[in-house]
Parts: sequence; C-alpha cells; structure tokens
Amino acid sequence: MISTAIRVARVGSAAELAAAVLMVAGFPALMLAALVPSVPAFAAAAAVTYLADHYLHRKGSYLINRLGKVRAGLSIRFLIRQLLLVLLLARLSLADNLIYYGAIACFIAFYGLQAPHGALVQLIRNRRRMPVATRNVDLASRIRIPDAPPRRLLHRSAEKMLHLDLAAVVGILVAAQVKSALIGFIGIGITVAVATLYVLALVPYVRGRKIPPNAERVLAAVDDWLGEYKPETVLYFSGSKDSAYQVNMWLDTMEKLESKPLIILRERAILNSLAPTTVPVICVPGGVHLMNMDLSTVRVALYAANVGKNIHMLRVPTMKHVFIGHGDSDKLASVNPYSKVYDEVWTAGRAGRDRYAIADVGVRDEDIVEVGRPQLAPIKTWQGVPEGPRGGAADGRCPTVLYAPTWEGWDGNPGNTSIVLAGENIVKQLVQADPPVRVLYKPHPFTGNVSKEAGAAHRRITGLVQKAAAERAINPRFIADTAAQAQAKSELDRIEARLTELSGSGNDRGDEAVATRDGLIDVARHEEAARLRAQWNDAYWRSFPSWEHRVITGAEPRLYDCFNVSDAMVSDISSVVSDFIASGKPYAVTDSAEMGVEEFKRNNTAVRAAVILSNSASELGELIDAVRAPEADPLAEDRKELKQYLLGPDEPTSLEQFNTAVANLALKAETRNVGQQSRDAAALAESEGELANAVPGQRVAAAGDTDGVSAG
Repeated sequence: MISTAIRVARVGSAAELAAAVLMVAGFPALMLAALVPSVPAFAAAAAVTYLADHYLHRKGSYLINRLGKVRAGLSIRFLIRQLLLVLLLARLSLADNLIYYGAIACFIAFYGLQAPHGALVQLIRNRRRMPVATRNVDLASRIRIPDAPPRRLLHRSAEKMLHLDLAAVVGILVAAQVKSALIGFIGIGITVAVATLYVLALVPYVRGRKIPPNAERVLAAVDDWLGEYKPETVLYFSGSKDSAYQVNMWLDTMEKLESKPLIILRERAILNSLAPTTVPVICVPGGVHLMNMDLSTVRVALYAANVGKNIHMLRVPTMKHVFIGHGDSDKLASVNPYSKVYDEVWTAGRAGRDRYAIADVGVRDEDIVEVGRPQLAPIKTWQGVPEGPRGGAADGRCPTVLYAPTWEGWDGNPGNTSIVLAGENIVKQLVQADPPVRVLYKPHPFTGNVSKEAGAAHRRITGLVQKAAAERAINPRFIADTAAQAQAKSELDRIEARLTELSGSGNDRGDEAVATRDGLIDVARHEEAARLRAQWNDAYWRSFPSWEHRVITGAEPRLYDCFNVSDAMVSDISSVVSDFIASGKPYAVTDSAEMGVEEFKRNNTAVRAAVILSNSASELGELIDAVRAPEADPLAEDRKELKQYLLGPDEPTSLEQFNTAVANLALKAETRNVGQQSRDAAALAESEGELANAVPGQRVAAAGDTDGVSAG
C-alpha cells in the first residue's frame, strides 16, 4: 500500500511521502489552530509545515513541482501561513494591538522585497549565461570572466528568502502568547532587516566587473580561439538530456582522431551530461551564433543523430557532412531517408550498405563507406565458460546470461521491445534454470518513458531478479568468498573516493561562466580517472558472488562491461545485438511481434546467427546449451561469418578505417574548395577582362558601379 502511495504521489521514498502528508495536513491544522484560537497548536503546526516543506525541497521532490502547477507553489504556501497568523491575532482579540498592525506591515514589506530579490536573482543568472559555453577551450586568456556570486546567495534563493519570515513569525507568536509587543517587533525587525540586506547583497553582481562580457565579445573570443586552434573534424550533436549517451559513445574515438577534433553541441543539458573528454567542446544554443562562427578550417562534420538542428551545420559548403549514427541495427532508424542529405553515410560493415540498398530511401551506394565500429574495441572475445568453481556454485561456475532489452520506442510497435510481452517469461526461465545460470538485467535507460506497460513490466522483472537473488543467497548450494568480497568493496570505496576527488574541481559547477572559464581538463587527472574506472569495474564484479543475480541500471557498469562478464545475452532488435556479436558469444533475440523465425531472420540481419525466442521464451534452453557445450553449438560458425558481415574485418582495426575515411573525405572537401576558388578566380578574371575591353564610356560606368558610386 505504501509503495502504491509513493508511486501515486511521485515521491522517492516513504520519508518523502510522510513529509508530503505532514505538509498537506499541516495547513488545515494551522487554520483550525487560528480559529480555536491556540498559540501552541499554531506554533506546532507551523513548525511541521516549515520542516516538511524544507525537507521536500532539499530532496528535490517531484511533488513540490506539481504543487506549483496547481497554484499551491512555495510563495503561496508562505503567504497562507502568514495570513493565518494574522487571523490568529484577530481571534485572540489583538486586532487593536500594535503587534497586529506590525505583523500586517511586516508581511506587506516582506513581500514588497520579494520582487526586487527575484528580479535581481534572475538578472544575475541571465547575465552569467554565456552565449557559447565551452570545455577545453582557453577563453580566459582572451576575455575576463569574473567569479560567480557566492553559492549561498543564489542556490535555492527563493526558498531562502521566504524562510526569512521565520524570525517575524516566531516573534509574533511569542508576543501573542506573553502579551508583549516588544518581542514581536524584534522578530519583525530581524526579518525586514535581513531580507533588505539579502537584496542589497545581490546588487553588486548585476553591474560592472562582476558580470561576464557581452555576447559580442564572447563570440569574438571563440572565433579568435578557433582561428588559432584550426579544427579539422567536428562531431556535431543536438538532442535531449536523455540522449547524451549518443554523443558520449564517440568521445574516445574523437580523442584518437589523427586530425584536430572539435565537438559542437546545441543544448546546455547535453553539455552538462557530457562525459569527461580531452577534446575541445563548444555548446552553441543559438542557431544564428553557430552560423556566424568561423569554421573555415573544418573539412569533415560528423553527425550522430538525425535531428532538425543539423540544418544549421549542413548549410556550410566548405566541409563534407557524414552520418555516423549512434548504433548499427536493423531498426528503421538505421535507414532514415533523412540520411540522404549527407555527403556520406558510414556504416560498420557490409550489412549497413545492403540495408540502405534494400530500403531504397535515396542513399546512393557510392556514398556509403564501411568503417567498422571503433567503440567496440573494449569488447572481449569469448573463450568459453571456465571450468571449476570461482566463488560460485559448489558444482562449478555459473554461466552468466545478460538480459538487455531495448526500450518501447515512440510508435507502439510490439516488436520494439521484449520487455512487455516476453520479459517476465525470459527472466523466470533463466532464474529457474538447472544447472543454474546467473542473470544480469540491464534495461535501456528510456524504458517506461513512453509506455506505462513497459514501465510496469520493468518493475516486475526487477522484483523477480531481486527475489531470486535473495533466495540464492540463502541456498547452501552456492558458496560466497566473503573475505574476497569485503576486500573488493574496500577497493571500491577507495577508488570512488579518489574519483570523487578527481572530479571535484572546486568551481561552482552550477555557474556556466565559471565552468567555461575553468573548463580546461587536466590530462594527467583525466588519464588517472580512466585507469581508476577500469579498476572500479574489476572491483565491482568481485564485490559480490559470481552467481548472484543482479539488476544493473545507471551509467556504471557500462553495457560493454556487462558484455565482458557475460557468457550469453538475450536482447531485442537494436544496436546492442550488433555490438554483442563482436564478442562471438551465443545470443538470443526475441521475436516479440511474432513474425515467425524465417520472416524474422529475413527482415533482421543481426538475428541470423541467434537463437530466436517466442514470447513464451520456451527456446531459451538452446541458448544455455550453447554456453555449456560450445563444441556442439550449431550457430558458432554462423556467428563468425555474421560478425564480419555486420562489423567488417578485424584488420585493419576499426579506428584505422575510421581515420582513413576522415582523411579521404577531408581531401574531397579540400579539392572541392580549391576548385571553387579556381572557378571564382576565373570568373573574376573574365569579369575584369570584359571591363578592360569595354569602350571608355562603358568602362567609366562599370567602374562607377563597382565602386558603389552613382554614375549619374
């Protein structure tokens, strides 16, 4: 019942639910105490509403946001409490007392200060918002960017300002109880004085050297840096905050480019979600600012997603434009007709080329280049399930099966994900398998965003995995090396502490201007953090038994880390399947739309070496048999052939192929630009020749037109 209430109220825990109930119930209690009247009861109810409100704000409760939408926002709640205090004074027959008029005057003055306070806070935030935000770009040597105002002034400023009424409320309540106006006026004086000082403290940060340079100077500094750095290859990305993973997957490749890389983002939310990188990053929210930016040295622009804002970069003719995508799968998104606007489309292997040919969406075969998937380098190939126990089941090591379904998509197609129709059947059969297997459940981060059914199925699957893990933990058949796990957990704590230390730059991360000024990454710290993340991953898997079922959400451990500790995978039609094929391990794909095995394989290249599951998941035994007896796996050779077809050859490496493709396209762009300059020069020479051969009168007129001076 409590879990249902938590879900309905959209709060994160039972404590948040309790705080929400107390806050909502506190206001009727305030009214009742005012009408009775009772000063102690009013004081108690007021304390409850203050504390509950503060707790919910500190937790960032969704409920607080919803209250604002129904005209019960923060300011209204404080105003109601103050009005009820005035009502209490009237009911106590203090309407003719100076404290009554003092309270009214105090609250009017207090709310009079809210307007300049709110205006100043908003003005400071607007002026500190940069037209262009950057990382790894040295703007500090070109323009002066002042420090941010103290965090205590701006962080949750509205809540802080409103809570300054506490001194007045306490003073007035004490005055009403002891019948002495002096104490009330002391509280009123404190509230008005401190609120006034708060407003005055903000004033210096909206003028003079306390504010960053204007947009014109910032953009000029960026152009100056671009002219000095001379970027050659740009990764361009636009999207929602939840799509940041689509650009993050390309960061390592961009760092290893042989040409000078630059990342251009269009949304601040993406910049804030960007993983650490040594590549220079420029976030340009304004389309006009982007179109006026000096990108004359860029020869290749890479696009990871098909979005409307791509047009702002596609309009630049001096560079060649390439769609690289954010995954390689048989989904319709992989053959989007929008792709024909690019000069080239890069696919992992031959399968991508054939996919476009079959789809016939206007992408020409000569415009497709196979470059492999550079991101797949961390995926290890399968060596089979090791023999003997490894801190696992007493009768041998538990094979690990990863269930990584994709999300439900936007179109409601039942074939998008297995999670709704087949997910529970898959997990039930895996956790009940005998001999046992371990289940890792890693859902897509978008799961449940569109479909309530998918969200509900995800919660049920999570419950199944957690219940099975608890039952296995008390089963004497399974052995845990508690000493090794304790050591691994200790390592995790040490590594996480150091990673936290490395990530803390000491700057105000909420201030865009400071983040831009001080956003130069320390390469040594960056490399240390990369090493620590690898150590964290190793310690994470050692921190619990190798037979323990696990639900894995969030950014860490990464999907590829899950690939490497798994012996097989169950998934849906998505790039996850294509990526997993790089490991050579057995895998299964669910035919959620019930197309039938032959039709499913005909329509989806990546499943041609897979065990095909129906929604009942009755075929899962074939997958487990392939893990336990690799020598008898009928699909082993098919997987090898399919890997090369989907992902290209192992040699040269994908990164080498990618760098070659960038260099070849840059040469095409340069050839085009030189040719265009030659044609322009020839046209100018021809125009000048015609002018030289003109009769004197025509020559004068032409010269006058050229100079922009009227011949008349």
